[in-house]
Amino acid sequence: MTGPSGRLTRVSLILVLAALTMVGPFSIDAILPAFDALSTELRVDDASVQQTLSVYLGSFAFASLFHGSLSDAVGRKPVILTGCALYALASAWCALAPSMPVLLAGRAAQGLVAGAGMIVGRTVVRDLYDGPSAQRFMSHISMIFAIAPALAPIVGGWILGWGSWRTIFWVLAGYGFVIVLLTGVLLPETHPRSSRIPFRPKPLVTSFLAAARDPSVLRLSSAIALNFSALFLYIASAPAIVVDHLGLGAQDFGVLFVPLVVAMMLGSFLTGRLVGRVRQGAFVAAGFAIALAGSAFAVVYQATAQPPQTAWSVVPAATGALGVALIFPILTISLLDLRPRERGAVSSFQAFLSTLLNAVVAGVAAPLVSGSLVTLALVSGAFTSGALLLWLIHRRSHRAPSTRPDLPLEEPTDQL
Repeated sequence: MTGPSGRLTRVSLILVLAALTMVGPFSIDAILPAFDALSTELRVDDASVQQTLSVYLGSFAFASLFHGSLSDAVGRKPVILTGCALYALASAWCALAPSMPVLLAGRAAQGLVAGAGMIVGRTVVRDLYDGPSAQRFMSHISMIFAIAPALAPIVGGWILGWGSWRTIFWVLAGYGFVIVLLTGVLLPETHPRSSRIPFRPKPLVTSFLAAARDPSVLRLSSAIALNFSALFLYIASAPAIVVDHLGLGAQDFGVLFVPLVVAMMLGSFLTGRLVGRVRQGAFVAAGFAIALAGSAFAVVYQATAQPPQTAWSVVPAATGALGVALIFPILTISLLDLRPRERGAVSSFQAFLSTLLNAVVAGVAAPLVSGSLVTLALVSGAFTSGALLLWLIHRRSHRAPSTRPDLPLEEPTDQL
């Protein structure tokens, strides 16, 4: 299938889908500068505040099992609109929370609905575009989406300057309602009634079990999850990195996140510009090599530099972001193409696996390893190495001429 006609329509789609994808990073990163304020006002320790991430991610992972399959049954647009509206209400709940248990319940409610836009949005891309066009479109979304992880903590820090941690959640509520309006006006329905699959428990369970038992789906989903978790470990550890190790304040999170975003934008730009000219396997190999080189540099530098300099301390996060930007579009499109009739279910399965791992990273790994930048780099490198191994195994198992991942892509006729 080819994309909608008209450059304005394509640009509108990119902006709306990128805005939908940004809900997740804003929900996670905007509150990072407020951890100290949360701890003080609600009278809880740092470990309890960290659970605002893991609870959100855990419920996000559970709900992600259903968003894609539900969109396969009722259409993409109704799921996105309902999810964003409920996200706005859940954010208001968090803003009004009088205690940590109530806040955690609100964060769980946020997680249950926040994934609708991101998960179903990916499926919209694949509904509209094929082959290189899909990869190019995904890279444009990734480049815009890359701004969110840097912008969110900076905005959160600014809000703390004139408001409170509650104000951050009010801003998120407003963002949810704005996305409802944008989606309603600009996003077309891309899943026709003739292609819909009834949403019944038995077919849903069957499709997920089929995905879980499909070695190719499981390998690529796990590779995507591990690859992003290597970067997410730095994101979840940002309060410790910025405040404890670098000795900076709540308004200084951009020191870590701006280089991260610049790297992601660079990777997404390169992917979009070079698609059809450079082999897919070369993109993925370059992404893994860059990320692993950053982790190796961090281990050596942090073990020898006393005290470590801020600029060099953010290198592993930036290289990890560049690696993710080079790898993610290719692996995601490859994954969705494995089961064309069940793209929503496959997207949900991948999101579930990735978010569940990120919940463990936020709630368990980050508190354990963020006390040492050397340990942080080692664990991040281990995640990347695991993703690389899974990709190599998958690549070896797909050697048929029609599916070899290292063949050059054809130049698309439909230019973005």
